[in-house]
Amino acid sequence: MDKIFLIGIAGGSGSGKTTFAKKVMKGISNLDSSLLHMDSYYLPTQPQSNYTSSGKPNFDHPNAFDWDLLRRHLTDLKHGKSIKCPIYDFKNSGRTEEYETVGPCRVVLFEGIFALYDQEIRDLLDIKCFLHVDSDIRFTRRLHRDVKERGRSLESVIAQYYDTVRPMYQKYLDPQKQYADFTVGEETDVASLILSARIKELLASPQEMQTTEAM
Repeated sequence: MDKIFLIGIAGGSGSGKTTFAKKVMKGISNLDSSLLHMDSYYLPTQPQSNYTSSGKPNFDHPNAFDWDLLRRHLTDLKHGKSIKCPIYDFKNSGRTEEYETVGPCRVVLFEGIFALYDQEIRDLLDIKCFLHVDSDIRFTRRLHRDVKERGRSLESVIAQYYDTVRPMYQKYLDPQKQYADFTVGEETDVASLILSARIKELLASPQEMQTTEAM
């Protein structure tokens, strides 16, 4: 069986992970690839222990995610199998009854705020990226996205940012940089081209799959 490559892309909310991943996908458009979003793996119902003192669920805490299912799905993709990825409804804060079939494919780009957080998942990844973007830019992007795409009010987005998003970034997300093979700033065009080229190299030379030194 051909080697399957998993690429992890982490970063804070609003850092541009999805946009960056899509640029990489465009760069390898002639290859057999898929994009997996960690947001799809929010728990169907947030546990009471994950609520803040203000009575709101903390979606920026590691405990907000279904890690067992995520590990199993990434392992299956790594072994050349297809998965039934859940579909999460952000407006209703819950999973739908539908799912999306992902894989099998040679390259899987996995993006999410905690893409590099779990050691078991890190061990599955062939390349690990972290998007490091200024907090003001991340906040502005999140504000526009949540109001326009997720039906949130301006006040609720601002309150959530100060209640959970910012402190969780400092405590859990930013430390993931230490696990990244390389860090990407605000200029993602060049970085996406470099990563696309590296993925093509790995596919062309499977014996080099364990190194990322050329990046």
